[in-house]
Amino acid sequence: MGYKSTQECIDDLEKHGHLIRIKEEVSSDIEMAAIHLRVFENNGPAILFENIKDCKFKAVSNLYGSVDRSKFIFRDTIEKIKILIDLKNNPMEAIKHPFKYANVGMTAFSALPKKSRFSNPVLQNQTTLSSLPQIKCWPNDGGAFVTLPLVYSEDIDKPGVMNSNLGMYRIQISGNDYVKDKEVGLHYQLHRGIGVHQTKSNAKNKPLKVSIFVGGPPSLTLGAVMPLPEGMSELTFAGALGNRRIRYTYEDDFCIASDADFVITGEVYPNENKPEGPFGDHLGYYSLKHDFPLMRVHKVYHRNNAIWPFTVVGRPPQEDTSFGALIHEITGNAIPNEIPGLKDVHAVDASGVHPLLLAIGSERYTPYNNERKPQEILTIANHILGKGQLSLAKYLFIIAGEDNPKLTTHDVADFFMHVLERVDWTRDLHFHTRTSIDTLDYSGDGLNSGSKVVIAAAGEKKRELGTSLPELNLPDGFKNSKVVMPGIIAIQGNKFVDATTAEKGILDLTSHIKHLTSFPLVIICDDSDFLSKNLNNFLWATFTRSNPSHDIHGVDSFVENKHWGCKGSLIIDARVKPHHAPPLVKDPEIEKRVDAMGVKGKSLFGII
Repeated sequence: MGYKSTQECIDDLEKHGHLIRIKEEVSSDIEMAAIHLRVFENNGPAILFENIKDCKFKAVSNLYGSVDRSKFIFRDTIEKIKILIDLKNNPMEAIKHPFKYANVGMTAFSALPKKSRFSNPVLQNQTTLSSLPQIKCWPNDGGAFVTLPLVYSEDIDKPGVMNSNLGMYRIQISGNDYVKDKEVGLHYQLHRGIGVHQTKSNAKNKPLKVSIFVGGPPSLTLGAVMPLPEGMSELTFAGALGNRRIRYTYEDDFCIASDADFVITGEVYPNENKPEGPFGDHLGYYSLKHDFPLMRVHKVYHRNNAIWPFTVVGRPPQEDTSFGALIHEITGNAIPNEIPGLKDVHAVDASGVHPLLLAIGSERYTPYNNERKPQEILTIANHILGKGQLSLAKYLFIIAGEDNPKLTTHDVADFFMHVLERVDWTRDLHFHTRTSIDTLDYSGDGLNSGSKVVIAAAGEKKRELGTSLPELNLPDGFKNSKVVMPGIIAIQGNKFVDATTAEKGILDLTSHIKHLTSFPLVIICDDSDFLSKNLNNFLWATFTRSNPSHDIHGVDSFVENKHWGCKGSLIIDARVKPHHAPPLVKDPEIEKRVDAMGVKGKSLFGII
């Protein structure tokens, strides 16, 4: 739909039964986030908060809380956008099938940003940061954050909207050492679009002008998180997706999204940083306090009757899970088309997205000895780990598609069984040590610092996977073995103290599990009942709590010409380590207040 504003989207959702109103007074300090989490967990509708304590603005959340609702919002344009992306990857299709793509022209026209000359709704009013909804999502957050910010910047060497970057980078608007109403923290990595712009501005010793849009056409929000093909502007994508050209203007040399609900403008000066965080993040833990760029606030604008959209992130699945699913549906084969031989790739949401990638590639290299083994898929793996956000992966499991043409990366359990039936731990482990990982991942030994491992499997089945728990005589420090799924056992270990103690204990354990030939993967954990309870628990605890180079061990391990492998079961130590960030835990008192809103006569009755 060609929504002009957040309000138009809300009206449409409410008309079709996709939105509820919270009329009770609620606090922006954790309570609104707790309501959102509970509604999302119950597959509930979008939520309009009409009465926020000490704030004159309304707020809305869970707009994109299900794939069906997201698809409803963009119901008139999704198929056209898929065609545009296909044409971007294969423009000859338009020439071969001109009638099939005859209606693409108008969609393409909507992609062109339009400069506003008379109507700029967002410039109607000015306010202060402290007057905005001060939404704090988790008890130990460092302050209030903007969780759906659309952060706009331009290239100082090539100014203008067509060479701009629009990204969703974390924004802290209160707390820590930020000067009230004058400073905000910007959390982003320097390799991202805005980071490239900042580096160029720094080199010229000039401040980077930044505009933070909040609200407006929903297509603008999705555009900010879309992994677009190289050369495609986020503003153009948003216009095409929203079936309406994105309106913009300039005020005091800052770019303004004319139809946004709020715009915060400011400047990022060279080498000005302040501690930002902690913040409850999408891996299910707090990202801790670190120095990040500081933005000096210029002005804060808002339209009449402005509505503040927000979301809550935490251990997946969350609202951003639906975002990811919608993005996958829209982009389709965009990434596989850019990597020769890649058939399918999946950043596993349940593991926190970046820690775990599953991929399927072609294995067409002709073996000299007729033994099928990973060859071409190793080349593909290197390409994957050099591609955009995929480069943040810690664990990459990749298989040869020819071994099971029906398998997809989204059949996670079947994918793991396929790997474990075929993998050769003496050959198929390939480590990248002392490298960069996701800023939010604290499993490594420093900020942005950790390791990666590629596990590649190709060829015939080598083993039948065990499904029932074998008899185990475990050494001191280990207990409560559980079958997680075919081929995988979880063993509960004592609390992790230090690497030396852990390695000694695991070495002792290996002598007791040499016979586990039908269980090629063993997970050491803090709570084997929790880890084995369901697939999501296994994926989350295993891959967010381990650093491959430090936490992978094995039965009869060896090093040969700098290649590490093992002849028996592979062991991943997925216990919580002393340097790990704390997990997100809800506030019991706030949860009781949410419970009270679910009784008859209250706004959440029948929803939670």
